[in-house]
Amino acid sequence: MSNHRRFSLNRETQYCLNSMTTGDSWRMFRIMAEFVEGFDTLSEIKQPSVTIYGSARTPEDDPDYIKARQISRRLVEYGYGIVTGGGPGIMEAANRGAIEGEGLSIGLNIDLPHEQEGNKYVNLPLDFRYFFVRKVMFMKYSMAFVCMPGGLGSLDELFESLTLIQTRKIKPFPIILVGSSFWNGLVDWIKEQLLSSGKIGDEDLLLFEVFDEVEDVVQHIRKTVVF
Repeated sequence: MSNHRRFSLNRETQYCLNSMTTGDSWRMFRIMAEFVEGFDTLSEIKQPSVTIYGSARTPEDDPDYIKARQISRRLVEYGYGIVTGGGPGIMEAANRGAIEGEGLSIGLNIDLPHEQEGNKYVNLPLDFRYFFVRKVMFMKYSMAFVCMPGGLGSLDELFESLTLIQTRKIKPFPIILVGSSFWNGLVDWIKEQLLSSGKIGDEDLLLFEVFDEVEDVVQHIRKTVVF
């Protein structure tokens, strides 16, 4: 499919927030419908679920892809469901591991004008147009976040979860950053800039953990998310 054709198919997806005006009250019904569908579907899930974030651009032979797949498979072996953004890269890896472990593989796919297409390893798909609706579903129905190396979207999801916990809008839950070589630079910056200048407190550094090994991630979740 040409780039022009892809743009034509997704032109309503682009700049959807800019196009909202006070006269577009009908859009509220579409937003409400996304919330209702998400709540109704995900509230039926009785097992605890873990969200795995990461770059949509990670290829299948990348060590991060392989590790996300392994983490996911190990978690479903212990009875956890897996939630991802439903797209390619790390999301595909996590959904794939869940399917290989014969577990619940949830994909909360977002309509984008480029890059995002649903992967084939999802057995419970949901589609969203609005990021903020999708984010509520991640936060409400996940009991732990595993953050693999990713781009702006992954960082957005990470910092939003940290902010909601810090401000006590949601109860604390495990947030795990996987890959010290990727995350340590960010962690050092948080300490050197935010903590040292008093913009966050010492307790905020306890909101997340950094691990490298698959089994360390899995066992930390098992200890902190008990069912």
